[in-house]
Amino acid sequence: MLTQQQVAAMLIKVAVSTSIASILMRFRRMERILLRDERSVSERLQLACIFACIFGATAAVRLLSRHQYKAIDIAFEGSIISGMLGGYVSGLLTGVFACIPDMLDGKFMSMPLYGAAGLIGALIHDLAPEREDVWHFSAFIDLNLYRLLRQVMRLNRNAIDRRVVARAAFNVTCNVLIIAAELVRWGIHGIFVRRNTFFLFEGTQLSYVVFAATAATSLFTVSLPIRVWSSFRAERQLETQHARLTEARLQALTNQINPHFLFNTLNSISTLIRVDPGRARMMIYRLSNILRRLLRKTEGVCPLRDEISFVDDYLGIEVVRFGDKLRFAKEVDEKTLDCLVPTMLLQPIIENSVKHGLANKVDGGVISLRTWMENKYLHIVVEDDGQGFDTEEERDGAGGIGMTNVQERLRVLFGSRFDMQVESRPGEGTRTHIEFPELEAESTEALRNASA
Repeated sequence: MLTQQQVAAMLIKVAVSTSIASILMRFRRMERILLRDERSVSERLQLACIFACIFGATAAVRLLSRHQYKAIDIAFEGSIISGMLGGYVSGLLTGVFACIPDMLDGKFMSMPLYGAAGLIGALIHDLAPEREDVWHFSAFIDLNLYRLLRQVMRLNRNAIDRRVVARAAFNVTCNVLIIAAELVRWGIHGIFVRRNTFFLFEGTQLSYVVFAATAATSLFTVSLPIRVWSSFRAERQLETQHARLTEARLQALTNQINPHFLFNTLNSISTLIRVDPGRARMMIYRLSNILRRLLRKTEGVCPLRDEISFVDDYLGIEVVRFGDKLRFAKEVDEKTLDCLVPTMLLQPIIENSVKHGLANKVDGGVISLRTWMENKYLHIVVEDDGQGFDTEEERDGAGGIGMTNVQERLRVLFGSRFDMQVESRPGEGTRTHIEFPELEAESTEALRNASA
């Protein structure tokens, strides 16, 4: 039977491996290398170097403490982990260098044993039906056997999920190989009396109970760090998928706005072709500039200066329609010109002012644009002195698909961190005030990666 001290040592060993796994995720560089499925030779060498230093340090702590903290030594299991994630290069190098403290202590069998452990981990890496399966390794061999047998015993062969069978068989194989590695260490410790290798229960009479306990400890010492990293990996994948979903929604909403704008512009051109061909040609020229920008690959966001330039082209077309009745005034803070905003943010608001505010006003009017920064929030105000509206029905009708999509795209990008207010009074005009936080580099980088 195992003593309480031995059971505590096994639990400490598992806890040490899990803690190291969590600490490593605090470093971005380590996270990028560790959570990949495919790595370059340089990244495999970096992985081996990091693992060798960390797991070798656990053996050094054991020796420096004169075996007072034996449970902290996970160099053997670390070699297996390195091989499982990095392949033969990482596994072998980690095993060879992590055993240096033991070699200096005279335990010369540690080098061939730890090197073999790294190769066993690499073999597990190669046996995985898919690279994803390594991240699903579990130490619960009984559960894996149950899943495997349940699939094999199905009477209807067409109902067998071959993916489940392959993953369960792989997990069983992993468990068997790690137990075999522990058996080799157990044998080396028993055969070589002086120059053997580190054994957690050194000085204890070897028995099947002791071997079963050490094998179970090794299984959980290997599997739990992988499960911790697998959770981080799944979280990163969800973040990437969310960024891609955000980009897809933004693109879908933008694609709804573009035809709406083009439809109105083409209607204006068709009206002018007979009345004033010269102006029609000018509108077509301006429209070609707008289409060139619309057809260019976008990233969901762009600098405010580009949006203002787009609005200038749009109003250049509208001025042809309305003549001197339509005027545009800008009061733009220079500091805001490089701020990133959703593409096609201003045009639907300007179009709304033209169509519902000034189009039916005999003497025309002025559309003004003001921007400024306040407490890291970008403020944009579009105001007109048009007809305005009063009732909720008129407000909904004046909004249209353009204004609805502007609000929806802001919601996609900023959640609840934006505010869009539309104020209007009959005969006095409409004022639209938008404010949202300055887009950070990480947010825009996620959008760019999702659209790449």
